Amino acid sequence: MGFLGWILVGLIAGAIAKAIMGDQMGIIATIVVGILGGLLGGWLGSVIFGTGTGTFFELRTWICAIAGTCILLGILGIFSRGSARAK
Repeated sequence: MGFLGWILVGLIAGAIAKAIMGDQMGIIATIVVGILGGLLGGWLGSVIFGTGTGTFFELRTWICAIAGTCILLGILGIFSRGSARAK
C-alpha cells in the first residue's frame, strides 16, 4: 500500500486509537497523530514482518496502523504529562 493509502488508514486509525487510549485531543490533532501513527505502524510492520503490510482491506494493515497510533499517543502522553508537572 502506498503513502496515500497509509494517510487514509491513519485518519481512521487515529479516531479508533483515540477512543482506545481515551485521549482528549481535538479533531485536527487526532488526524495528524493518526496519519503519523499510521505511517509509523506501516513502517514498523514492514520491519517486523519483513514484508509490506498489505492492502487497505487486510486486517494486519489496520492492526499495524492502530498499534502505531497508540504507540505515538502514548509517547505524546508521556511528554504532555511531563510538561504539565513542570509548570
